[in-house]
Amino acid sequence: MNTAPAFASTLLGRTVVIFGGTSGIGLAAAIEAKAAGAQVIVIGSNAARAEQAANAHGLDGWRAADVTRPEAVEAALADIPVVDHLVLLAGTFVTGTIMSADVGHLRRAFDERIWASIGAIRALGERLSKAGSITFISGALADRPNAHGTAVIAAASAAMEALARGLALELAPIRVNTLSPGPIDTPIFDKALGEGRDAYVAALEQALPLRRMGSAGEAGGAVVFLMGNTFMNGAVLNVDGGARLV
Repeated sequence: MNTAPAFASTLLGRTVVIFGGTSGIGLAAAIEAKAAGAQVIVIGSNAARAEQAANAHGLDGWRAADVTRPEAVEAALADIPVVDHLVLLAGTFVTGTIMSADVGHLRRAFDERIWASIGAIRALGERLSKAGSITFISGALADRPNAHGTAVIAAASAAMEALARGLALELAPIRVNTLSPGPIDTPIFDKALGEGRDAYVAALEQALPLRRMGSAGEAGGAVVFLMGNTFMNGAVLNVDGGARLV
């Protein structure tokens, strides 16, 4: 018996391009989209990692690009004739207090998210299918920032959600949605926490309703849902295991 989600058939034969698709949530989404029959191209900041991810999982192509450089984004997309679903998950975990951090460093939170997303959409132009979708990523900080140097990245995350709502109208009938993941066990999470990861995770898991973090696969599956469900538009999909409740 076929147990694939009903919406999965809408991805069959479609071209999916995932920025930030070489690890974590993006790679999980790429693997699931490929399993649903899509032609999947992943784009990452590191060429070797992008090539390895594509080859290891039987994906259809890879590119390397610094998303803060418009010419690099344009070059990465130049030979793709049509993109049905554009997924924009790239971005580092930019932290620092506004009184002490380097402003150029803090600006990357917006450059990697808002301006990189706009650049990719503009680079594709009419090659982005009117029957397709764009998926952004925000995060729990958009709703619940903290006092530990996350004000700017929280603002950038909230801005992604506002941008998606505006573009759902401006780019209609292209659908535009945002994934807002909570605590997901991914490489970027480990990198952000460093040596304090284990202690932080242990305390976090005790506070979370499900007593665990989410997996990249769970968040990646939500990305595929947003691509495949053709009535999802202008929405923020929270995949956080109830973390917003505590």
